[in-house]
Amino acid sequence: MADSGDGVNSTSSGKEPRSTLTDGPVTDPASNMKDSKSGALKKSSRYRSRSLSASSTDSYSSGSSSDEDDVSPREKIQKTEKGFTDFCVRNINQNAFGRREIEIAEQEMPGIMALRKRASDDKPLKNAKIVGCTHINAQTAVLIETLVELGAQVRWAACNIYSTQNEVAAALAYAGYPVFAWRGETEEDFWWCIDKCVAAENWQPNMILDDGGDATHLMLKKYNAMFKMIQGIVEESVTGVHRLYQLSKAGKLSVPAMNVNDSVTKTKFDNLYSCRESIIDSLKRSTDIMFGGKQVVICGYGEVGKGCCQALKGLGCIVYITEIDPICALQASMDGFRVVKLNEVIRNIDIVITATGNKNVVTREHMDKMKNGCVVCNMGHSNTEIDVNSLRTPDLTWEKVRSQVDHVIWPDGKRIILLAEGRLVNLSCSSIPSFVVSITAATQALALIELFNAPPGRYKSDVYLLPKKMDEYVASLHLPTFDAHLTELTDEQAKYMGLNKAGPFKPNYYRY
Repeated sequence: MADSGDGVNSTSSGKEPRSTLTDGPVTDPASNMKDSKSGALKKSSRYRSRSLSASSTDSYSSGSSSDEDDVSPREKIQKTEKGFTDFCVRNINQNAFGRREIEIAEQEMPGIMALRKRASDDKPLKNAKIVGCTHINAQTAVLIETLVELGAQVRWAACNIYSTQNEVAAALAYAGYPVFAWRGETEEDFWWCIDKCVAAENWQPNMILDDGGDATHLMLKKYNAMFKMIQGIVEESVTGVHRLYQLSKAGKLSVPAMNVNDSVTKTKFDNLYSCRESIIDSLKRSTDIMFGGKQVVICGYGEVGKGCCQALKGLGCIVYITEIDPICALQASMDGFRVVKLNEVIRNIDIVITATGNKNVVTREHMDKMKNGCVVCNMGHSNTEIDVNSLRTPDLTWEKVRSQVDHVIWPDGKRIILLAEGRLVNLSCSSIPSFVVSITAATQALALIELFNAPPGRYKSDVYLLPKKMDEYVASLHLPTFDAHLTELTDEQAKYMGLNKAGPFKPNYYRY
């Protein structure tokens, strides 16, 4: 599904050129997975946790908890009433609650449900075998079940160790889908789950739906012969798209790939409107903070940054922007925001939000200068934007106060509030609007259908954007919800504009 937290074309650190951005995984999947250790979860020697009050445990109401028990799902033997065992989730008995979550999401996802209804008879994905590596939540479940309804076979893992809704994963497994994911995976668990989706018995995948590029990365590094038999890759995050372009430039991309992230219906809707609502939701649920008058710095003024700025400005925050791109910086200035260097304002800031897709945007040096009580979080896909590992030192004490909320305490008593250990805050600490995810999910499904059914030679081993006509079709699927009625061109108008009456209505270079 939609990676609702990827910043677009922006960063705040001029030290990391775009051409050198690799954003590699913590653990090389080609190495022995049993020896891998979790950089994200490794605690310093000075780590303490507080008992969770009722209000703390209720602060995140999606029903997902990483603290249900201490037994790893990999050590459990679970099966459904029908004897299905090809899955690994936290607790299969949570499936009924997860099914209700999925049903609620379906009501707010008109586009993907309309696509399911229209294409279910044609089965355009018949014989497609899809490895999926995305966030696993109620919205993604609607996409997964749509792909199966359209004829596909799927195996699914999570692209983020904190964003999985355990109940939804249980519901999918209970319905007979091979799902390998739970909230609070270690890095070793993370790669193990993806590996289980790729290298199953009697299974040769021919499509990849990726969010961050990890499934593509693992298959390329560890199962190269299998990778060469893939018909197409669909990628929906800035991080994953960077990886694909790097592979293409290096001549290592042997299959066609669709860059869904930069399609209009992903960038202009998921990245902007979803983040505009979910940034407030996640900060409120995790910290109960009052926004009025707070000083906030947002690193990156891409579509994600723009959405965050609109929401925070609307609630009375004083908002600063950091940028490397002069065009984005000019946009921010014209929108009424001060564009600054992070070092200039860091001592007075109350909330720091990264939305760049880059690495080491907020460093230990920055965090040493932050004021007591500063909230630090990330809205980009990858956990590299905030240098969390630099906080794993003996001189600092970590105090867990809620699920996904840590206080990092300096020797002089100063503390910062770190959310989701630097991972996607909106998907880790709250939920995202189902309606906007419907737009992204429909875009992903159409991209899979296009690549899977394309005649030989249409797509070479390169990275492509979604055809404009498909972007427009996705938008049209969602208009009935608003009782919106499109104006139709007359023959004379269409001839005058040089357009087909049915579209596409804008050239590929149009920016919207």
